[in-house]
Parts: sequence; C-alpha cells; structure tokens
Amino acid sequence: MSDKERQKEERSSDEIVEETMKEIMESIADSEDEETPKASESEETAESKEEEESEEETESEIFFLNDDTSFDKEVKNHGKKHGKKKRGRIIIAGILGAIGLIYLGFSLFFINHFYFGTKINDVSFSGKTVKDVENYMKKQVSDYTLTLKERDGKTETIQGSAIDLQYKNGKGVEEVKENQNPFLWFTAFFGNDSAQATVEVSYNEDKLKQEMASLECLKEENQTAPVSAQPVFNGEQFEIQAETLGTQIDQETFLKVLHDYVGQFRATLDLDKEKCYVAPKFTTESKEVISAKDSMNSYLNASVTYTVEPKTVVDKSLISQWMTVDENMNVTFSEDAMGAYIDELCNRYNTVGKVRTITTPTGKTAEVSGGGYGWEIDKDAEYETLVNNIKSGEAVERELVYSQTAASHGAQDFGTTYLEVDLTTQHMWYIVDGTVKLETDVVTGIPVPERVTPQGTYTILEKMRNKTLRGDKKPDGTYEYETPVEYWMRVTWTGIGFHDAKWQTAFGGEIYKTRKGSHGCINMPPALAGQLYDMLQVGCPVVIHY
Repeated sequence: MSDKERQKEERSSDEIVEETMKEIMESIADSEDEETPKASESEETAESKEEEESEEETESEIFFLNDDTSFDKEVKNHGKKHGKKKRGRIIIAGILGAIGLIYLGFSLFFINHFYFGTKINDVSFSGKTVKDVENYMKKQVSDYTLTLKERDGKTETIQGSAIDLQYKNGKGVEEVKENQNPFLWFTAFFGNDSAQATVEVSYNEDKLKQEMASLECLKEENQTAPVSAQPVFNGEQFEIQAETLGTQIDQETFLKVLHDYVGQFRATLDLDKEKCYVAPKFTTESKEVISAKDSMNSYLNASVTYTVEPKTVVDKSLISQWMTVDENMNVTFSEDAMGAYIDELCNRYNTVGKVRTITTPTGKTAEVSGGGYGWEIDKDAEYETLVNNIKSGEAVERELVYSQTAASHGAQDFGTTYLEVDLTTQHMWYIVDGTVKLETDVVTGIPVPERVTPQGTYTILEKMRNKTLRGDKKPDGTYEYETPVEYWMRVTWTGIGFHDAKWQTAFGGEIYKTRKGSHGCINMPPALAGQLYDMLQVGCPVVIHY
C-alpha cells in the first residue's frame, strides 16, 4: 500500500469518528435546549408563588407595607441565589451526560474498529476494521517484494510472485482485535498498540530456496569468512587486532529468517540486524582474547642465554615470532618455527660426524671423519625446555640439552685425553692431558670392506675381562671364529675394539695387509693391553685415522 492510499484510509476513519462525535454533540445540545426552558418555568412558578405569599403577608401585617424595607430585599435575594444553584447543577449534569455519551459512542465505534495508534506487523491500522486489514493483506500479497539489506550497502529483492505467495484467511487479525477491549479505548492515548498478527500464507518452499540460492550474496566469490580478533606483535608488545566481519552467510539462519519475514509481509530484511552473517568467534571484548594477549606479553619478559661459545640469546625478538593462538585462543608455540631455530643450533654446535683435524705426537696432521663421537643436541628435549623457560617469563642462563656430550667445546671436542690410532703407521697412543702415557705398534683390520678398521672419532663403550670374540654365525650353528681374549675394550657395538692378541708374533708395519690382519679390531701386545685396560676409563674418546 502506498503512503497516499494509507493516508486516504486514515482520513476516512477520522471522518467517521468526526461524524459520530458531531452527531453525539448535536444530540447533547438539543437535550440541553429542551431542559433549559423547563428549568426557567420552574423558576418563574417559584417566583410567582413567593410573590403571592408576600402579598398575603402584606395584607395580614400592615406595619410592613413599605416595599423598601430590608426584609423585603432579603427575601428577593434569597430567591435569586436559589435559582442560580439549580442552574449550575443542571449544566454539570449536562456535561457529564455529554461525556458519558462520548465515551459510549467511542466504545460502540471500537467494537468493530481497532484502537487509534494500532499497528499490526509494523503497519498502522488506526480506526480500521478487521476487513480493512485483511483487504490490505491481500493487496500486499499480490504486490509483495522483500528487500534484502546486505553489507557494504548492497541490496537485493525477492518477489512474492516468484515464490507463488498466496494469502489465506486466518484468525490472526481477529485475535488482535479481540484483545482490544472496546470499553478501554481511552488507553490507546497512553501509547501505541503494536501487535504481530499471525497471517496465514502459502508459498512454494522449493522456489523460495531457489530464489535464495540465486542471490548474489550467496555466491562463493562473494563469501568472505570472518576473522576473529587476536593478539599481534607491534614490535614491542602484543596488542589486540580487531575482528573482521566478512560476508559469509549463515544459510540455515538466513532461510529461517526469510520464512518469518515472508510470513509477516515485512518489507525489508536487514541481514546484519537479524544475524544472518557468520559472526567471528572472538571479538576485541572477548575475555579469551584479552587473556591470551596478557599471557603472551608476560612470556616476552623471558630470555634464555646458552652458555656454549659463542653465546646465543633467545629474547622477545625471537619469542614473539614463535607464539600464536589456536582456534580456541589458547597460546601455542610454533613447532615448525622453533624446530627450525633448534636445527640452526644443531648445525652450529653439533659435532657428531663432523670432520676434525688432529696432529699426532709425531707432528703428522690428519683429517678425521666419521664415527659417532661428539656433541648432539636432543631436539625434542631442548624444545620442551625452551618452551618452559619462556612460559616462566624469567631470564635463564643454561647449557643446551644434549642427547650425548663430548669432552669439550671447540675444534678438538675430544679434549686432551684420548686414544689415537694411526692406520697408516699401525701405531697407537694413549694421551692423558696432552701427554703420551702409553704407545705401541698394533695390527688393525685387513683393508677390505668386510674386515677394514673404520676411521672416525668414537668412545670406549665398555671394558670386559676374559671375553670370547665371535664372528658371524654359520648355518650349522657354529661361528666363523671364536677367539678368547683377556682384555676387551669396546669401540663400536658392531664388534670393533682394543684387545690383547697373543697369537700375533709381531705388530706394526704392513702385517695388517696380510692374512695376519684382524677382523677390524686393534690387536695389541698382551702386556700393553693389560696396562691400557687398567688405565683406561669408559667414555674415553678414540680417534682412528690414516
């Protein structure tokens, strides 16, 4: 319905009320005109009676014959006052009667009409009948258009004709009227009477869904997911970055709201007000975001200084890069970022498998590669320890967490106490604090792949007396060889070690290249093997090279 049509209908109802009131007032006026003469006749009759009584009194009492006496004046004044009181009562009664008639007239009017100021489904039906409302509803159905107000100032429409919208007579409007007591019509002056009537309509559900699906706001390219508020680092500390609303539609909510709006003939649907958009999980006001920000700022107070040379410090410049929050706003530490940093520490400080340079007691310089000796950081343990250090929010100075250690840091990590074997010269030294304590010629493995003594940096893993050395087990259950030794000092778990070799008649030279060569062990003269056994400690570094 247009504004002009609505105003026209509202004027017509007002005119009806005006005419009703005019008739009521005219009838009141007529009744007052009829009553007034009657009142005057009564007064005249009363006055004539008073005059007659006065004449009788004059005849009987001669000494009161003078008309100007004070008594006569008093009698006349009393009569006038009495008449005025009567007239006042009549006027008041007339006014009250008029008010009663007005009240009754409006009560009769509102038996079939809505209160002044009545709105049904946000549309004014002041002074209208139920039929007026139903006619309006029918016209609304035929011309119905629902306008959708979207974000970014965009609008779209759904036509009632596109969904086969039809009006069905129902009890909704009548129920609104029944709830208005016609004898309490005056309460409408104390505020507008707004109601929501259940209007029966029918429409094609599938077509409504089709219309909804064809909307621009639901196309994939127009759907941007909301982003929750979250802490971000500003260079000094974490602050809360506001949420981003996005344009992603909550389709389940949207469809429900569409049903409601179409059923109520509502003209405009504001998708924001009706919460049809997917909302960010957290906003700047969310306690979870505030708590996360505070925790992250407290973690920035931490610092970790590694005592290894050169010293390395972990401070807020690194910590700020590692911290983030998960979908529930729990503070987490990036395993990838922290893992990459620990890998850098491993490259810098691990020495296992690295090439080392050694100078023999004879002055020969050799490069040594291979072996399992050296510093090795325990990456998992270091990660957990570092996270705990950060969470403490304190300054910490400590060593790295190692899965294995070496004698010292630096280029010669095996220190100054170690065993050295020169495979080229077939000679070995036991050096303690940089001084040779024992040396001897030896016989090492035959230089073929299956029997060669491996070069590299190792450690003494165990010491044993009276051990039988065995080769590989054969199919018949016997071993390739079984050799009892008195002193055993293991270098590798694959069977390489130092031991006495009483079967050898000589040591050194190129004996190792002949059948006298060992299966990879370092053969020693029995007496010197015993001396070394007594001097040597498990864990002593072993350097084997050419």
